[in-house]
Amino acid sequence: MTDFYAHRRWINANAIIATMQHEKKFLTMDLYYLPGSAPCRAVIMTAKALGLQLNKKLLNLMAGEQMKPEFLKLNPQHTIPTLVDGDFSIWESRAIMVYLVEKYGKTDSLFPKCPKKRAIINQRLYFDMGTLYKSFADYYYPQIFSKAPADPEMYKKIETAFDFLNTFLEGQQYAAGDTLTVADIALLATVSTFEVAGFDFSKYPNVAKWYANAKTVTPGFDENWQGCLEFKKFFN
Repeated sequence: MTDFYAHRRWINANAIIATMQHEKKFLTMDLYYLPGSAPCRAVIMTAKALGLQLNKKLLNLMAGEQMKPEFLKLNPQHTIPTLVDGDFSIWESRAIMVYLVEKYGKTDSLFPKCPKKRAIINQRLYFDMGTLYKSFADYYYPQIFSKAPADPEMYKKIETAFDFLNTFLEGQQYAAGDTLTVADIALLATVSTFEVAGFDFSKYPNVAKWYANAKTVTPGFDENWQGCLEFKKFFN
């Protein structure tokens, strides 16, 4: 009987150690970021949806911290967000989001394995990167960082991007399918940034309806909004 209880204690102790090691792995996953950055916020919301803890490390781009040798070893493109998971580092927000889901997701709901569903999600992610978020950067960044005047032609590209998104969302509660996916999370980070920039997307009813829902169902939106308010300071 003594041997039986000793064996049970040994099993329990090893289970506790394994759990601690598992949790430690999450705690040592570093994210280099800025809270005002929409791509960084998309990664944080994805991690929140997966129940992951990130060790968030602020990177002061204005001070040139991204050009330090130790950071360049992690990411030679010196961009944020950058995720470091053990001895593995990855950058580009949408790549990070997919990596987190594929490695740590208990289900595939955020990035389904079905090739057709995944293709639509990928299309929305690439649309966000190459059209919607790009239109934001092309119009607002020169005004914020270079004090350039607003370019009406760049503004038209924002309107075109929202026209496309409004079409994608016709009759849809979510951006790519019937449930929340990484496509919604990436687009939510971008659209919420448009909101604090003062862009009125109420004339895009499908976008407005999707946005109202996405804000309530996406884990971590509160932190995302706080980051938006940080970014809003550039407009003051």
